[in-house]
Amino acid sequence: MKKSLIAAVPAQDSPDSHEPTNSSKSETRLIPLVDWPKFHPWPPIGGLRHLAFFARQRGFTKAFVKVGRRLLIDEAEFFRVVKEMNQATNDEGFSK
Repeated sequence: MKKSLIAAVPAQDSPDSHEPTNSSKSETRLIPLVDWPKFHPWPPIGGLRHLAFFARQRGFTKAFVKVGRRLLIDEAEFFRVVKEMNQATNDEGFSK
């Protein structure tokens, strides 16, 4: 039986963070790409692979962590980038 690797690591506090710092929020999960659907329905694995391949162009470099041949996703960072991109899109007036 294959065990999945899920690790809790301290989140890096950024000086420009608008979220209040809280000791309970200071941990994030590193989820293997292949195990992502066990935790979240979106995006599918194919979409994640695309984002990982174009991470530099899409702004997801901090969301993906490579350990050996395994690709892990920093869950908190991934959703932070998605939220940031969504706000930027809304500010530009593309969607409501």
